[in-house]
Amino acid sequence: MTYSPAQYYFGLLRQTVKLQLIFLLLLSLSRLLFFWQFSPSKASFPGRELAEAFFLGLRIDLVLVCYLMALPLLVIILNHLARNVVPLPWLPRLFRGYFTAVYLIVSALVGIDFGFYSYFGEHITIMLFGFFDDDTWALVQIGLKNYNVTLITGLILIYTLALVWLVGRFFRELRPSVAKTGSMKTAAVYLVLLLLVGVGARGSLGLFPLLKDVPEVSTDVFVNAIPRSGVFAFEKALKQYLKDKNGGYDLIKRSGYKGRVPQAFRDYLGRDRINTADLASNLVRTTQQNEAAAAKPPHVVVVMVESFGAPILQYQSPTFDILRRLKRHFDEDILFTDFISGGNGTIASMEPFLLNVVARPGSIAYGQSRYQRTAFPQAAARVYKKAGYETNFVYGGDLSWRNVGSFFKEQGFDHVEGKSDIERLYPGAEEHDYGVYDRYTYDFVLHKLEQAEKPQFVYILTTNNHPPYVLSKSYDSKPLQFTEALQAHITGDMELAHRRLQDYQYALDMAGRFMDGVKASDLGERTVVAITADNNTIEGIMHYDNPPQEGKQVPFYLYLPPYLKTEPFDRNVSASHNDLFPTLYGRTLSNTAYIAVGEDLYDPAALHCGYNDAGVIVSAGGAFKTGHAANAQQRACEQKYNAALAVTEYLVRQAHEQAKPVWEKGSE
Repeated sequence: MTYSPAQYYFGLLRQTVKLQLIFLLLLSLSRLLFFWQFSPSKASFPGRELAEAFFLGLRIDLVLVCYLMALPLLVIILNHLARNVVPLPWLPRLFRGYFTAVYLIVSALVGIDFGFYSYFGEHITIMLFGFFDDDTWALVQIGLKNYNVTLITGLILIYTLALVWLVGRFFRELRPSVAKTGSMKTAAVYLVLLLLVGVGARGSLGLFPLLKDVPEVSTDVFVNAIPRSGVFAFEKALKQYLKDKNGGYDLIKRSGYKGRVPQAFRDYLGRDRINTADLASNLVRTTQQNEAAAAKPPHVVVVMVESFGAPILQYQSPTFDILRRLKRHFDEDILFTDFISGGNGTIASMEPFLLNVVARPGSIAYGQSRYQRTAFPQAAARVYKKAGYETNFVYGGDLSWRNVGSFFKEQGFDHVEGKSDIERLYPGAEEHDYGVYDRYTYDFVLHKLEQAEKPQFVYILTTNNHPPYVLSKSYDSKPLQFTEALQAHITGDMELAHRRLQDYQYALDMAGRFMDGVKASDLGERTVVAITADNNTIEGIMHYDNPPQEGKQVPFYLYLPPYLKTEPFDRNVSASHNDLFPTLYGRTLSNTAYIAVGEDLYDPAALHCGYNDAGVIVSAGGAFKTGHAANAQQRACEQKYNAALAVTEYLVRQAHEQAKPVWEKGSE
């Protein structure tokens, strides 16, 4: 029997559509696997919301499938119009290669998204590219230790072979359609298919495409995460990464202040009259006269404990003693409770924190961007250095990590010291994949303070409470018994969660041990200590009852020697990392000018809000996601946050412009 070219093309289209439907089913099954893996074992969700979430996910997967279908459909139509310029027998081979490649890429991105969500509690973001900017080998080693690599590799191999076989089965040979076709029918079929693929790729018949603004179906963060696609999350993150790398990042425009930067300063400061000729001067503040601090300048130590999220502390008990030695100090001293991290990664939080600005969403690290040689005038270490302090950055890992060594040397630190410096003082110090164990880092700092002849400003970044969660052999850990309430809020592998929390306990115990050492010596009479965290990455294995309020929550603990305790304060004031240094300046410095995009938490006249670069804001009116302000307090905080983003970007660009050689200024 002789077949027309149209019958061959229709046969190829039939096979393609069948295969696409099977892959659509696989994507839906992966979403079910996501729900099974990450939903709390004892949590209950409204059935209607779950149904809406999975249906929305199906629509998003259909968008992806239609994108994948567009090229093969165009190849068939164009080749038909060109009278088979590509011989018909070649097309099945081309389609087999194309679909095998794109299906494997999509499957890989879905798998990467699973791994990313298991750690960060969100779908792929720009932080994914930190894998290449980070200590990549250490991350590989962590994966080898934390996961059953043999099993995972075997499953990947089986899946890959099955997928290759499936695609090959559909395109092993060209199977023509037996239905008779005419030119009008052929044109009509092609037109209908083009319309269906076009509408499907758009995902909506409304004014905007589905992916422009994926709707939320629930107030629960996890339910809203179900329909999200790792593939489109990766696409968005890649665009942000490339834009930032190429200098196309425009936070002023993104925050709604393009061409209106002076208005951003007005909105942030809450006043109409500003100096428009020198915008940065409007941010200059001077601490009050502090006779006690002026007469006896205290050492100032700021500790950023790796991944020390605060919500887990609600389960503290004699049988779940996760705080260990730190508990006494949290009970005795000042603890701000409505405090969130500026970012969701270590470098994403640490850099803006030390630079006295808010974290810039969707940006790459300063130290790995065009700003890596920029000296920021408002940096915290520079403020203390001008006040007569010796300034120190101490990290328990390698200073080559994320260029922290070279970048922080530009930010006013007299000494930038890492793992090798600590090991020089303590030969034989125990190590893990990311550096020395925390006890040695703290001992190094205690030794520095004891030997100091002038006031010290010390910033510490610890390395424990980090994958692969391997405890020090010399540490006597205390068993942690999970209550039913805690188990109901944990997602994923319970054994891995237990390992994580044992390392959590070690990190907090070492911070408490450090505080014991400070208070047991004369350092307790002349040292201020602030303890916070870079992020709450345990969010990745926990389901919270109030995710906006709890998801990004970290502690801000403050120890002040008796001679500096003079002011009342509100433990429940809403705040974030950018408020920590203004608060410290007010307690430790006298008549000292500084610039910071943040507030002194002891100032009752200020509008206090906390900002996280994932778009979470905490306020006196409750925590919320940007775009969902529900009362006057939340709306005021959201406006201030947008203004703070624009002000931050202005300060960053200004510092970079001033740091460039004369012949480069104005070239960007």
